[in-house]
Parts: sequence; C-alpha cells; structure tokens
Amino acid sequence: MDLGIKGKRALVLASSRGLGRGIAVALAREGVNVLLCGRSGETLEANCAAINAEGKGKADWVWADLFDENFVETVGAAANAKLGGIDILVNNTGGPTPGTTEEMTPEKLETYFFSMVLRVISLTNTLLPAMKSQQWGRILTVASSGVIEPIQQLALSNTLRPALAGWSKTLATEVGKHGITSNLLLPGSILTDRLDDLDGAAAKRTGESLDAIRSRKEAAIPVGRYGTVDEFAATAAFLCSRQASYITGSLVRCDGGAARSV
Repeated sequence: MDLGIKGKRALVLASSRGLGRGIAVALAREGVNVLLCGRSGETLEANCAAINAEGKGKADWVWADLFDENFVETVGAAANAKLGGIDILVNNTGGPTPGTTEEMTPEKLETYFFSMVLRVISLTNTLLPAMKSQQWGRILTVASSGVIEPIQQLALSNTLRPALAGWSKTLATEVGKHGITSNLLLPGSILTDRLDDLDGAAAKRTGESLDAIRSRKEAAIPVGRYGTVDEFAATAAFLCSRQASYITGSLVRCDGGAARSV
C-alpha cells in the first residue's frame, strides 16, 4: 500500500535506537524525509547513512537531549534548517527508571516530567503553527500500554504517560479542523534494548533466569510472543499516512492483545 506521504518531512524523537529508529526507517521507506535526534551522534550518523543508502526518503540528524532545557529550541531550529519545516511529528521518549511508587521521589518525578511530558508538549506547540498554515499534519506520540493497564515496577511511567493521553486527546479536538491528527500509540512487549533492560532488572529482582522471565511474559500474551520493532513501526507509519486522516484522538495498542481491558 502506498501511504501517500512521499516527500513529507518527519521529525522522530529519540531515534538513535529502538522504537524511534524503527519508525524513522519505516517512514523513510515510504519516501518521507526524516530528521533523527538523540544523544549519540555516532549512532545517529550511522542510522542516517543506512537510510540514505536505501535511496528512498532522505535522512539527517541532530544531537539533542530531552533532559536539556534548550531541547525544544535546538530541535525546532534544526527542523527548519535541515528540512524546511515538519509535516509529521513523532513524539518518542525513553522510559524512566523502573521502581515502585515508594521509590518515586519528587526529584525523579520532576526530572522525568520535564523530559517525558513538558518537552513533548512544548515542541509540539512550537511546530503546530506551520502545520495549521498548511492545513495538514500528523502528531503521533509513543507512550506505553501502562496508560491503560499499569505495569508492575514502572510507577514513574504509569504516572507520567497518562498525562500525554489526556493531552493528545484534547489536542485532537482542537486541531482536527486544520487537517491535523493527534494519536497515541501504545507498545506492549516489543523486542528492544529497553525491554532487555526491564527483563534483566526483573530477573535480578526475583532471582529467576532471564529465559524464565521471558517465557512467563510471552505465555501471558495472546499471540504467544514479543512483538518486533518492524511490526510496531509499520503501525506508526500507517497512523502518519494519508489514509489515516480520519483516525484522531485515539489510543492505538500494538501489544499482541496483552492488555485485558476492552
């Protein structure tokens, strides 16, 4: 299927690895020109070289740290300088440290609020006027299945990511008349370095082997396995497509049916 976004310009946050990198690659394969960002210039440069070698969408990168107070200014300026503006914004952030609610100190809560919530909202507000003027845009925010079913040992994530759900839904009602969609994409257990870290932490905490942790988790997923980055990225690319113009204000799950709620 031709997603109808060839020649569009996309900014994908936290795209040096994992889900962000996967989404950038999927969009580029649709002919989208992508701007990657993250904290590893060497990795970002390698990612861009691989994308450009495919000869479809073009890729460039900018060093940017979501914990940096100048993040929005840095990325916004790069988007204009390197792509001449943005049509598609993929808000993706790294997850916070695992832990219980008792371990969720005010300092940790404030730190991750700025990197996971405030920076996302501020950057979106910066890029929205141009999308409105052209009467087309896609805002896709990657969150977590913990938004609808809180995940054990991820108290910080369970607390902060639902704020993005309320914001994204509200935004959708405000910008729909401008041809802009706003959706939240919720990954379940997708094979990434982040999942490796979480499974490793669970093994250390419980004394179980890593294989036992994964077997137990996969058994609880209706499709019987972890998802792949390519599967997740394909879902993201569709939500950024021309055909998805009537999907907005939605929470879309890509979790193999793991969440038990309707």
